[in-house]
Amino acid sequence: MKLQFKHQKFQADAAKAVVDVFAGQPYLTPTYMMDRGYGQQTITDEEDFTGWRNERIVPELSDKLILEHLQKVQRTNQIKPSEKLEGRYNLTIEMETGVGKTYTYIKTMYELNERYGWTKFVVVVPSIAIREGVLKSFESMQEHFAREYNGKRMQYFVYNSRQLSKIDAFASDAGMHVMIINTQAFNTSMNEEKSKGAKADKAARVIFERRDEFGSRRPIDVLSQCHPIMIIDEPQSVLGVDKGNKTRKGLALFKPLFTLLYSATHRKDDIYNMMFRLDAIDAYNQKLVKKIEVKGIRQIGSTATNGYVYLEEIVISKGNPQARISYDVKTATGTRQTSRVVGEGFNLYEQSGELNEYRNNFIVERIDGLEGTVRFVNGMVLHEGDTVGAVHEDYLRRIQIRETIRTHLERERQLFGRKIKVLSLFFIDHVDSYRLYDGPETKGKFAKMFEEEYRNVLAELKPTFGDEAYLRYLSDPRNAAEKVHQGYFSMDKKGKVVESKGKEGENEERAFDLIMKDKERLLSLKEPVRFIFSHSALKEGWDNPNVFQICTLKNSDNETKKRQEVGRGMRL
Repeated sequence: MKLQFKHQKFQADAAKAVVDVFAGQPYLTPTYMMDRGYGQQTITDEEDFTGWRNERIVPELSDKLILEHLQKVQRTNQIKPSEKLEGRYNLTIEMETGVGKTYTYIKTMYELNERYGWTKFVVVVPSIAIREGVLKSFESMQEHFAREYNGKRMQYFVYNSRQLSKIDAFASDAGMHVMIINTQAFNTSMNEEKSKGAKADKAARVIFERRDEFGSRRPIDVLSQCHPIMIIDEPQSVLGVDKGNKTRKGLALFKPLFTLLYSATHRKDDIYNMMFRLDAIDAYNQKLVKKIEVKGIRQIGSTATNGYVYLEEIVISKGNPQARISYDVKTATGTRQTSRVVGEGFNLYEQSGELNEYRNNFIVERIDGLEGTVRFVNGMVLHEGDTVGAVHEDYLRRIQIRETIRTHLERERQLFGRKIKVLSLFFIDHVDSYRLYDGPETKGKFAKMFEEEYRNVLAELKPTFGDEAYLRYLSDPRNAAEKVHQGYFSMDKKGKVVESKGKEGENEERAFDLIMKDKERLLSLKEPVRFIFSHSALKEGWDNPNVFQICTLKNSDNETKKRQEVGRGMRL
């Protein structure tokens, strides 16, 4: 499978906005005598010592003139004009999640090169996850942009402290070059004591140190001589709250020509010279993102005296309307939850095995398809999504899983004939909720719930599906319940899933190789995985247009994180 790209006017407008700020800058590609380092000056050909850098902003483009250009761009894009150059050449672009932010800034690089000859770019990302997603975008878009710009290709690489020779290539070649770097690769104090017990990561210090294997040069010095144009992807995560932190100090040492900041969720006090904005409302109105529909659960009544009942939905069929409800049933080993489609006259007391909490006339008296309600003989009325009684959190999570599976299958049935793979994401609280590694590997509670509910929902819905090809697909043993879901977490060197502690390193990299680099395989209907469980990996940086359902099996009060997680399903 090969991803295809098409022109979007708003992406061209965002690129043009950046280019127009520097109108009047001449097309120049200056060279300089490049420091080849100690012991590397054995070649006599002078061209081998030539470095290529971005031409500085010419003196004729004063701050006053740049500000006038910026204000003109802002008025064109209906943004309040800046009164001064905030942060000087820092320019902010707001683009809603899912509309092609990475595509936009790659296009902007090409436009800046075509107009002004600038060739050196550094993309800074906050995590390995986003870094791998950006790298994948460069790979998949390479042919597209080569066709757009007369065969011109940019060279790109991910910074690795063990592969410093790529920095020489970055500086010594006249073509377009991009270095992609995550903050963990340089996020350390340059003056931090290198004594035993120092917290600074050795790999993160490499970029600031004179290295024997790099001709006794500092990598940051070679990079800064190029005066790269810096692109910060998700600055709210890259920059952090503290304006004096080591990340910001480290970024300044790159001596960027100017900085472009791209995000859907900019931190308010880090917005400098906003010049283009495509917010959530604009993106929706232009039909650039999917519509969001939220299925919620509302708890009513007393949790102490009423039996547990959840009205999932009203089922309208050829006959009288029915209701799908969840309730408790007595078993030989205790009480468990079940879900059934019922009609009027259904007696929960009898059907639950005579559980005492349903003794008070929990008999379905009326199912109203128009109002979407169920009334019981005892006078209780439930609307779709209402739950009553003592609700254990695991019950709620099971309901969420079941509703996600049901919605997934309905959407999948609609799109199967068009050969569109449907994916669903589950964000969970802890890895061990999905997989247990204390002893032999076993399934966690969510994995067990998923497989149970997948089989139940499939058995219920299959008789309603008339598409023979889709039914054969669902019945294929390769698409059995235990094969259609997978967890994407950090992994240790033995391949075991581990809990993420926030600090990213080799464990995260192993997992992201699987997540980020197999996007095409995941989109194939031959790949059985359609449901993905993740603890922390699949937020920003994982862009897959086939995510249609997102289920959050955890509590969160972080608005930015919620927007980023929901954003995984926004893109078309």
